[in-house]
Amino acid sequence: MCGIAGAYSWPEGGPLTDRLTQCLAHRGPDGDGRYDHRDVHLGHRRLSIVDLSETGAQPMTAEGIALTYNGELYNAPELRAELEAAGVRFRGTSDTEVLLRAWREWGTDCLPRLRGMFAFAVYDERTGELVLVRDQLGIKPLFFVRRGGGVVFASELKALARELGDTLNVDQAAMIASLLYYWVPDSRCAYREAEKLPPGTWLRFRPDGSTDAGTYWSLREVAEEGAAYRGEVDLHAVVEESTRKHLLSDVPVATFLSGGLDSSYLTALAAREQPGISAYTIGFRPEDAKFEAMPDDLRYARIVARQFGVDLHEIEIAPDVQDLLPRMTHHLDEPIGDPAAINSYLICTAAREAGVKVLLSGMGADELFAGYRKHVANLLALRYRRVPGVARRAIGAAVGRLPVASSTRGYRSVRFAKRFLSFADLPEETAFRRSYTMYDRAELLDLVSPDLQSEVDDVLTEHADIYYDTKLTDQVNRMCLADARMFLPGLNLTYTDRSTMAASTEVRTPFVDVEVVRAAFQVPGREKIAGRQGKVALKKAATAILPDEIVYRPKGLFSAPLRAWMSRDLAPLVREVIEDGVLVESGFLQRDALRRLVAEDAAGREDRAKHLWHVLTLEYWYRGALRGERLGVQ
Repeated sequence: MCGIAGAYSWPEGGPLTDRLTQCLAHRGPDGDGRYDHRDVHLGHRRLSIVDLSETGAQPMTAEGIALTYNGELYNAPELRAELEAAGVRFRGTSDTEVLLRAWREWGTDCLPRLRGMFAFAVYDERTGELVLVRDQLGIKPLFFVRRGGGVVFASELKALARELGDTLNVDQAAMIASLLYYWVPDSRCAYREAEKLPPGTWLRFRPDGSTDAGTYWSLREVAEEGAAYRGEVDLHAVVEESTRKHLLSDVPVATFLSGGLDSSYLTALAAREQPGISAYTIGFRPEDAKFEAMPDDLRYARIVARQFGVDLHEIEIAPDVQDLLPRMTHHLDEPIGDPAAINSYLICTAAREAGVKVLLSGMGADELFAGYRKHVANLLALRYRRVPGVARRAIGAAVGRLPVASSTRGYRSVRFAKRFLSFADLPEETAFRRSYTMYDRAELLDLVSPDLQSEVDDVLTEHADIYYDTKLTDQVNRMCLADARMFLPGLNLTYTDRSTMAASTEVRTPFVDVEVVRAAFQVPGREKIAGRQGKVALKKAATAILPDEIVYRPKGLFSAPLRAWMSRDLAPLVREVIEDGVLVESGFLQRDALRRLVAEDAAGREDRAKHLWHVLTLEYWYRGALRGERLGVQ
């Protein structure tokens, strides 16, 4: 895992590449390199995982091809054997060289054969062409800015913002999208002039200034092919094989272990392959956990560790959130309001201090196998709509009067009930969007400048367009596909990459694997949700190795005690941002609407902790954007 950067047909491209590469030093503290040829410059920061010798150093060149690459190929041994059988000779054992030789032999035809996570740039000295590539599911990031026929690119947006800040302008529609979702969809970028390479695509730049692009893998097509599948799916075998491949490493590998199904499943499988493997789990200050009514995940993590001989490391999360908030906002590149990023960063920091560079995460299982409460809730809403209108109105009025918190604790069941009633009467796509986003249209229009109504409608239309861009007839799998196209790359994979790479660690996601995804969409929705239970098919698969106590435990949350933080640690910061923040002073956010959010939360009438947390992250991100991130955050 590494950081990559470069420039093609760009003024002063060499020095610029050096500065971009230096901005990515945290992604690769084990080495750096640069390649130059005519008007192309490639930079690299290395985190040594496979082939720790100099034969794995980058940028790597061979036979007129130069490559700077960020990622891991889990089928590198098979590709290497195939290439060797065709007469290709290798200098080292890195997957980087496998990719380089595969590109030399097959060009873009090699891309559908790659199994892993990656973003890379490859330059052909013979043709003078540069090609940018991103993995099938958007696990690894690649940002770029085009001018004329040239391009400058980097693994992180903050590097481009720091060097090109004077020429980049904040995209207000992206900020509105961030308010709605609490993250920026992968189809948008926080700066108008910058772009994200879409998952499963490549983009070629030619010396004459022309470009062309291609899609080598489509998640929508894979999902639709899966719907037509009529065979049996051995999910346990698929997940087991993916986990085994994700353990490929020349350095120690550990796991995240929350005690939930997904991380427990992967940890158990990994422990069979590597007995005594380490795992890292988190707990919270008792007073915070009580206030938030959080489940005791540590108890379940300890059960898994004992049963499978795992070396468990427990970390109590009691951060100085006033200090961590601006630091994490900087590291996350775009305004992302999920405090789980802090958990990931602190876990990986502890792992790195213990000498661990690689961890496995259960990320992606909820999206692919309908494991979120919203998935079950949207099916329950179908039944709720059949309840007579008079009864629904009475239920709504009664729940509306209930408080979500007292002075000493929060009431999770009331929060869930209020959330459910906010979307239960809406049409399918609108209900699904409302079940996991922060505001409805009226609330969003009330919060932002009146001049931004068209941008609000564009963002809402984009969600509908993506949701309905499928031939799937199964509502559960429609929700899973929308999550895999939006929620997974836009939020979960993004914060996982940035927060963990900030700690100079590599996190691998065995569920976010092309073969697991293929299998997931071969499972019909009725086998993912049964009654009020989600993720049924994966739970059934996990019983092959896990006890029922873990498989069927209540769902935990890889989150943080936000209500405790907002009512105690961060309350002064919220007041400052509302009264004197740059977003309010600029007119982007409306002060009166923010004051209402604070009043509702303080009175316990509504749970606005996540809304206010994200306002803070958006404020700090915007402050950084205004100064072009030249100062950075250490």
